[in-house]
Amino acid sequence: MSYSINHNNSSFSNSFEISGSKSESNRLIILNSIYENLKIDNLSNSDDTVVLCKYVNNLENYIDIHHAGTAMRFLTALLSIQKNKEFVITGSKRMKQRPIEILVDALNNLGADISYKDKTGFPPLLIKGKEIVGGEISLSSDTSSQYISALMLIAPILKNGLSINLKGQITSKPYLDMTLAILKKTGIKCCFENNIISIEPSSRIHDVSISVESDWSSVSYFYSIVALSKDSELDIGTFYESSIQGDIKLTEIYTKLGVETKFIKSSSRILLKKINDFVKPDHIDLDLTDNPDIAQTIAVTCFGLGISCDLVGLHTLKIKETDRLKALKIELSKLGAEVKITNNSFHLGSSFSINTNISIETYNDHRMAMAFAPLALLTSITINNPEVVSKSYKDFWKDLKSLNFKLIKV
Repeated sequence: MSYSINHNNSSFSNSFEISGSKSESNRLIILNSIYENLKIDNLSNSDDTVVLCKYVNNLENYIDIHHAGTAMRFLTALLSIQKNKEFVITGSKRMKQRPIEILVDALNNLGADISYKDKTGFPPLLIKGKEIVGGEISLSSDTSSQYISALMLIAPILKNGLSINLKGQITSKPYLDMTLAILKKTGIKCCFENNIISIEPSSRIHDVSISVESDWSSVSYFYSIVALSKDSELDIGTFYESSIQGDIKLTEIYTKLGVETKFIKSSSRILLKKINDFVKPDHIDLDLTDNPDIAQTIAVTCFGLGISCDLVGLHTLKIKETDRLKALKIELSKLGAEVKITNNSFHLGSSFSINTNISIETYNDHRMAMAFAPLALLTSITINNPEVVSKSYKDFWKDLKSLNFKLIKV
């Protein structure tokens, strides 16, 4: 199935909610499996979170997490400490192509018993759960933050806690800060100083209830919609100015692209509004080392506005649901863009026209579908396999319809 999408780009406004952060939810679910007196409100309704909940609440011997990358990483760590239990964890064809050797090596070095069922370095895995006492470990800092967070989340239950020495420039540091902040909210003693993450053991925690903030990565698509619109204003909740999510960086980045963010503290909401008389720049440069998940959205926004851009710090995009840099180049080129990519960067030339009636492939990647949809404000576009958005944002198409986007199944 595909969606043919169009919009007359007249003035529009609306108010709606966005589900709880997938990143926060998934971390809290793992902690809740260890500490039952942790209560969670406003969990994400994304496929990734639903899959993780399913298996955390019922640790079956054979686990198929399909496309859920976070679930693969977090469950690998969690299963490794289930004493005297044996598991096989696998996933989709693409999941079997996504590396996990760094995490497996780290866990095995701590005393885990994890081996590969097929190709070395990749799922599926055979995990024989056992007691791990913890201690110290060193990892390259440019590895996926999910590997490191997976270790951090099981660290408190290890007899000796865990000290992780990160060597080099850290990738996606806000996600590590998020994990640390969540641990601290539960009362676990931890710190992050001089590239060393230290987490003390804690066999139990005090009763605590945590409400999950709405997902900043998901709201990125509405920043793009406002930027590409002639005039719009959106009221979206629930968001905090003191967010622990790194993608709050959107508020700063999209000021350069014509969108003003106002925090309404009394209701924990944000108001996104097109800046009056905005003079767009000819070019922007951004280092997205800390925010790779919003790279696709920003790239598409810049293309729609006719702004050239250089985006760097994107080396992790090659091992996501698809090779996102390659996918961006292919699909934007179909629309008429001039794009160059490297292993860690994206470069877009200025565009003065957009091709019409273009069909966008999504490569089983939720962010490809949602990043390209806002272009319907400017041209006729078709999104293939639109249901892929449920991985992180089940209500995306419903929310677009509420903004007068016309969706026709083809």
